[in-house]
Amino acid sequence: MTKPRVVIVGAGFAGYHAAKTLSRIARHRAEIVLLNSTDYFLYLPLLPEVAAGVIEPTRVSVPLTGTLDGVRVVVGEADRVDLRNRWVGYATPEGDHGRLAYDRLVLAVGSVNKLLPIPGVTEYAHGFRGMPEALYLHDHVVRQIELAEVSDDPAEQRARTTFVVVGAGYTGTEVAAHGQLFTDRLVAQRPHLNIRPRWMLLDVAPRVLPELDQRMSRTADRVLRRRGVDVRMGTSVAEATRDGVRLTDGEFVPTCALVWCVGVRPDPFVAELGLRTEKGRLVVDEYLTVPGYPEVYACGDAAAVPDLARPGQICTMTAQHAQRQGKLAAQNIAASYGHGRRRPYKHHDLGWVVDLGGWDAAANPLKVSLSGPPAKAVTRGYHLLAMPGNRARVGADWLLDATLPRPAMQLGLVPADAVPLESTSPEVPARR
Repeated sequence: MTKPRVVIVGAGFAGYHAAKTLSRIARHRAEIVLLNSTDYFLYLPLLPEVAAGVIEPTRVSVPLTGTLDGVRVVVGEADRVDLRNRWVGYATPEGDHGRLAYDRLVLAVGSVNKLLPIPGVTEYAHGFRGMPEALYLHDHVVRQIELAEVSDDPAEQRARTTFVVVGAGYTGTEVAAHGQLFTDRLVAQRPHLNIRPRWMLLDVAPRVLPELDQRMSRTADRVLRRRGVDVRMGTSVAEATRDGVRLTDGEFVPTCALVWCVGVRPDPFVAELGLRTEKGRLVVDEYLTVPGYPEVYACGDAAAVPDLARPGQICTMTAQHAQRQGKLAAQNIAASYGHGRRRPYKHHDLGWVVDLGGWDAAANPLKVSLSGPPAKAVTRGYHLLAMPGNRARVGADWLLDATLPRPAMQLGLVPADAVPLESTSPEVPARR
């Protein structure tokens, strides 16, 4: 290598921003290589709007090539890291294998769906962690409404128009909120279907959005219930079958749609590295380096970064942390090459945003609680600022959705067997 090479594994919030920052401050000092399973950065927070047909899929998929100047993009799945000889092995989408030698390594492999030992869930539930899952859910919802319309059996109609979402965190709450609006519009276009779709939101937690303060939780709960979502706190799925789900309170709910949004866990690739972990995440110091391997950095959901704002704890798995850790990892790598000085990671949360569809949202920027149109304005402004590209296109989609009827049809791009729960894409953190 004529120049030292920095290899970044993963292009979620942490990996993408590590590459972007390095390309800006150190591209002349090092060769930068980004290894990722797709050729785009996925802005996961807007996936519920993709599933509901508000935003086109390409709007939240920011291409790596063209937005990361001076970064070489390699599309492939990392399958091995040789820490002693300093190389990363990977498999390409065509089944070929390769190696990337490195001088510095950034591990930002992200997270995957959190699984629970509940009978039938892996067979009948679908996650919501990537673009294929969002496209599949959109088609599946439209298909169930269309099949309900042509059915003469009231029981079948009820089952096909019942959608069960497990997990009342950010993702599950937004999926249920947007889903109820989406299906209400679909049914309104079908005068022969005299039934209102039913969305259920389940969680063992005592309230919606348990991670947030109670004012935001109450706002989201009020909006969901007013809209008609069947919110069941303290309840989850005990068993999933082909015909429906049995709840932990004993009730059986006939349904053809089970959406799994219970949270995330670190990518299993982390456990294969042979390094020390905490709660499945790589142990790093406050500078984001792996103990014993000063040339290896880890950030985002894959790393157990000490939270200096909360001594004795590690940073939560959020996009806010991942993005800022990615930037700091890049700055500390640049410092190792003589550009600037390395700094420890410390970040205080700036607040949260939850989009509830229509004119509804909940937000607490700088700890100021907002709801309704003001929260909606803050939420959309935040997303536009946080997106690394496609801002004008996303804004245009929002404007079109507010002024024109929303088209809805099956595209048939993603079959059900292409998005099994156990192999969903570990692209980015789930929270804002």
